[in-house]
Amino acid sequence: MTNERREPAQNADERTMLEGWLDYHRQTLAWKCEGLTDEQLRTAAAEPSELSLMGLVRHMAEVERGWFRRVLLGEDVEPIYYTEEDRDGDFHVTASDTWAEARATWQAEIEAARRSAAGFGLDDLSKGLGRSTGEPFNLRWIYTHMIEEYARHNGHADLIRERIDGAAGD
Repeated sequence: MTNERREPAQNADERTMLEGWLDYHRQTLAWKCEGLTDEQLRTAAAEPSELSLMGLVRHMAEVERGWFRRVLLGEDVEPIYYTEEDRDGDFHVTASDTWAEARATWQAEIEAARRSAAGFGLDDLSKGLGRSTGEPFNLRWIYTHMIEEYARHNGHADLIRERIDGAAGD
């Protein structure tokens, strides 16, 4: 595995720092998936878990869509992989699911997230509301949450990747 990630500058302003750390963690997940076959990317972490690298990427596509389009912009967009009947559909990969599709969808949601956030200041409140709180979020909270979400799942990705081919990273 090669490592082409860049940490944000240590003296960056707040927004640049938040966006830089979010991009760093996005790049980390891509790095954990680099050089593997579709079959390897569909490999579950350990029985009985269905957690796989492809499932994590599909999940993060849903998370990007949820926070930046549904919450920040208030858009009424359909889920990509899950349904009301299968709330964990993003993690339920099958032999017909491909890395090319998962990666393209994830990257498209990242680009949509960037466009969405560009129109907001860090203190601006979302147009949509949180499901559990019924309250809006400011962009700063969303960025911080997204960094946390990626960091947590990148820990999972590191363990899955090491199980697949022994590759470990920082």
